Amino acid sequence: MRVAPELMTLEEVAGYLRVNEKTIYRLLSGGDIPASKIGHLWRFKATEIDDWLSRKAIKNTKSEKADILIIDDDELVGTLFEDVLKSSGYGVTTANDPFKGLELVKSRDFAMVFLDLKMPGMDGAELFKQIRQAKHDLPVTIITGFPDSDLMMKALAHGPFGVMRKPFKESDILTAVNSYMRAGSAAR
Repeated sequence: MRVAPELMTLEEVAGYLRVNEKTIYRLLSGGDIPASKIGHLWRFKATEIDDWLSRKAIKNTKSEKADILIIDDDELVGTLFEDVLKSSGYGVTTANDPFKGLELVKSRDFAMVFLDLKMPGMDGAELFKQIRQAKHDLPVTIITGFPDSDLMMKALAHGPFGVMRKPFKESDILTAVNSYMRAGSAAR
């Protein structure tokens, strides 16, 4: 689990939000991110950043109701994603079976997919390969407690994806989704 210190530096908040420092400077210049200046240095309260991230997710989704698919055999993980994302205004579909998840990918349009790496029946690497074959540009984030595993290397052979390490917290989910939504908006 990624734990943010109470007060973060500019470099730490950039890492926490998974953006580069130039993006943080741009947000600061527009007054778009909560921050305080201590001496000549910017500081960010972790709780304010988490609240800002939640508000931003709600604001973004009011104009574009993104539909997100969660494929994980652990129902508690699916429920956590569902609770966090629905409360932020996203549409959420969960599948606790990789075959059902693949069927959903082929039959519906999703803004992005979160999928577990280790599942019975079909592992996440094979599922990722099949998702890439079905919908090449669909953003995928793999959820794993084993980021250095052979399965992860197998998945990398089929293209780029995001990684969310287990255990994670609610703000990690929103950060991942907001990163993809920002990237998608920039591409449009």
